[in-house]
Amino acid sequence: MPDLVAMGRQHLDLARAGEHGRSAEMLVHDGVLRQTVIAIVGGGELGEHNSPHAASIQVLLGRVEVTGQPSTVVEEGHLVELTHQRHAVTALEDSVFLLTTVTGLEADQIGRA
Repeated sequence: MPDLVAMGRQHLDLARAGEHGRSAEMLVHDGVLRQTVIAIVGGGELGEHNSPHAASIQVLLGRVEVTGQPSTVVEEGHLVELTHQRHAVTALEDSVFLLTTVTGLEADQIGRA
């Protein structure tokens, strides 16, 4: 079982040293479920993109702003569900968050509701 905060600090060090100011690692890839630790240096962003079928952000360190849904500032320790709108994520300070997504439906789930 990973220590998410320790892993986040490690990725934040990598982001600070990296050319693009970001570092990420997928922790869970189980069917349609994905969980990824993402670190972004302050002022950096994940540019505007489409939302998957379902997603949430839990901030482990720092503060981020999710734009386009309308804008929401997510503080350390908080969790926010993402809407199905296009959005971007900007680090208001050096930040680490856990992104949880459901990317689609498995073939055996199609037609079930």
